[in-house]
Amino acid sequence: MRASLFSLPGLHCARLADAPAINRAILARFEAVRTLPELRRTHLIAGRYENLYLPETVLPEIRPIVRDALGHARGLLGTPDLQLGFWLNAMDPGDSTSRHTHDNDDELLVGVYYVSAPPGSGDLVLIQQDVELRLRPEAGLFAFFSPHLPHEVEPNLSEQMRLSVAFNFGPRDPSDTTR
Repeated sequence: MRASLFSLPGLHCARLADAPAINRAILARFEAVRTLPELRRTHLIAGRYENLYLPETVLPEIRPIVRDALGHARGLLGTPDLQLGFWLNAMDPGDSTSRHTHDNDDELLVGVYYVSAPPGSGDLVLIQQDVELRLRPEAGLFAFFSPHLPHEVEPNLSEQMRLSVAFNFGPRDPSDTTR
């Protein structure tokens, strides 16, 4: 069941049903596979790869999150013809993510899901014109927003890793019959 928490101009938030059990399973598997050499890593910034790509076959516990994220995006955009790309973002203590957008290709919507978000692990900051909209991350929370909206993540001031799943949603390739 997809339930919305709230929507503000430029931001829509929702929760995942059964998030605690799903998150525990993802964290356990992620710790087991995060150092695999075949893990694709991109965006080396300040000594940290910001994007970690794990296929669903290596991290099958992520399937409920992917399914729910796609359902929310379809509802928000009013179209069933979407595909998504996803990656993980592991932020150890002191890590942050610099200001950026996701409007490089044909993205229609972006999102993030928080697997673990210890207190003090860094707010998501969205910038609309000259106004900052801050979202304190919570495990089990989805946030969706425009790919054109600049955003950043403040430093993780906690003593634990913060793990999130990021999404880009775009039009489905007509030749792709998998989703």
